[in-house]
Amino acid sequence: MKTYGLAAGIAATFSILSTSSALAVTEINWWHAMTGANNEVVETLSKEFNESQSDYKVVPVFKGTYPETLNAGIAAFRANQAPHIIQVFDVGTGVMMAAEGAVKPVAEILSMGGKQFDKSQYLPGIVAYYSKPDGTMLSFPYNSSSPILYYNKDIFEKAGLDVDNPPKTWPEVFEAAKKIKSSGAAQCGYTSTWLTWIHLENFAAWNNVSYGTNENGLASTDVELKINAPIYAEHFQQIADLAKDDTFRYGGRTSEAKQLFLSGECGIFTESSGGLGDVIKSGLNYGLGQLPYEPSAEGAPQNTTPGGASLWVFGGKSDEEYQAVAAFFNFLSQTDIQARLHQVSGYLPVTLEAYEATKESGFYEKNPGREIPIQQMMGKEPTENSRGVRLVNLPQVRDIQNEEFEKMLAGQQTAQQALDNAVSRGNAAIQQAIGN
Repeated sequence: MKTYGLAAGIAATFSILSTSSALAVTEINWWHAMTGANNEVVETLSKEFNESQSDYKVVPVFKGTYPETLNAGIAAFRANQAPHIIQVFDVGTGVMMAAEGAVKPVAEILSMGGKQFDKSQYLPGIVAYYSKPDGTMLSFPYNSSSPILYYNKDIFEKAGLDVDNPPKTWPEVFEAAKKIKSSGAAQCGYTSTWLTWIHLENFAAWNNVSYGTNENGLASTDVELKINAPIYAEHFQQIADLAKDDTFRYGGRTSEAKQLFLSGECGIFTESSGGLGDVIKSGLNYGLGQLPYEPSAEGAPQNTTPGGASLWVFGGKSDEEYQAVAAFFNFLSQTDIQARLHQVSGYLPVTLEAYEATKESGFYEKNPGREIPIQQMMGKEPTENSRGVRLVNLPQVRDIQNEEFEKMLAGQQTAQQALDNAVSRGNAAIQQAIGN
């Protein structure tokens, strides 16, 4: 992606009322991608912030899916009409980092609001992912998540499976899925959102295997993909084989498969912990389990990496506008706000204080499984394989991977062929993106 410099004096997205007026309010525009129960949280937080003071007003604007929101932000920036805040999913982190001059580091924003940034207050795995190598936090980790396993307890009971003991490894998941299908307990045994995030990026981290060279892109932008190794090929061939008789049912490239689980079509489901709000809202008799791991992988399970999204601030705004953004981020950092956001949405608490407050309240004892996403991310010290994936064009690379998976699931190629093609095409796209 090419970086475009900001022309001096970009017009603010929203006009600022005269500060001489007693009713002066500085408006800031927040573009986001939240839907369903999570959209309700966005609306509630914005309303509460606006009502908590009279100087600033946050205006949330839904811009579509995560990829659509990122593309809308890039287009708006190029047209000198960028919002103040944009929610960018984890995949877009490398894209935003490469856009030097287009964004203002959130650590600077917080300082402008009179609050010194202290990274020790935040969950280590989260803040590290959204920071520069020198530790400067670039974006505010609004909704961080970890992939976990969901299962329908009623379907498990009908299939003769243990409702209190969800599968912990991938072979156990696949066997349980077969039993669900063969018993007629549900139309399909297993489905998953985000094959690229869950079955490639987190599969690599959780099993401590390499996704790509140069620490998966964290050490250098020059990366060669390693996702066609035997452990990946064997895993995806199992999924392809299950898809032949609908034991595995493909829902789509992002979160579309959630409906297959919520409707009762599929009994087992891997999805972001941030999807919990909609599962609760559906009234399903559900259970939670850790992300399955591959038992043949030495040392597995290792640690998962952050998903979800963070809030980036565009450059070229006035000091008044940045102070408004800082006030909003300081509001979001409050312990009671973070604890509530975590408890109602399934996303991870951003601050350690919010995590401790949730534990002390007895929330995890009353809600079994809700601590799983945090334990997965903080259980072990990250390795070179498990710190995350950062490519300057990761959205494009994911599209390539999805195209190859869809051909595989349609029976047009084996898993090994799909992954070999994804590597060769992905490597070419990476080299083109970094200008080689």
